[in-house]
Amino acid sequence: MEPNPHPPRSAFLKGTAGLLIAASVVVILLVAYPAYRWFFIISVGIGLAVAAILFFWHKLRPIREEDVVETKRPLGLD
Repeated sequence: MEPNPHPPRSAFLKGTAGLLIAASVVVILLVAYPAYRWFFIISVGIGLAVAAILFFWHKLRPIREEDVVETKRPLGLD
């Protein structure tokens, strides 16, 4: 029996179509339910704060060459 060269589709909608549907669902919820507006605003604010912290952390503390470990099995399990 030969293996199937084409893997099965894992998602019904992919790419731009899925993004547009997700964005439209968010917009509909924000218009229909005012309580979702506060949740959305707070969630976006927290996400932006975490992104800014990570950005400045890695900008101020870049990865040095001695920080990179070459060990393929760091726990020594063979």
